[in-house]
Amino acid sequence: MDVVVRTYTGKGTKELFSLLEKRTDEVERAMRSIKGFVSYTLARSSDGEGGLSMTVCQDKAGIDESVRVAKEWIAANAGDTGVGPPKVSAGTILIHAVK
Repeated sequence: MDVVVRTYTGKGTKELFSLLEKRTDEVERAMRSIKGFVSYTLARSSDGEGGLSMTVCQDKAGIDESVRVAKEWIAANAGDTGVGPPKVSAGTILIHAVK
């Protein structure tokens, strides 16, 4: 399995996460539509000024698709927030433990 973490900070991030929170069903549907999807997590930072999303997929192709879907969703729905591109970190999962 592979993972990608998108970390958002700076101008427009607070507004982006407020919008994402209001539209969680839509965001979740978009992520679940990705071939090889395993899980998606969206979290606001403890200071409320930033946040991150983490997508786990069966393979790198799914991860690449999730990055594309996230970028397109933000461009189409949150372009007016002024948020900049996220810091993107991706890799292969060594341990994936769930309850």
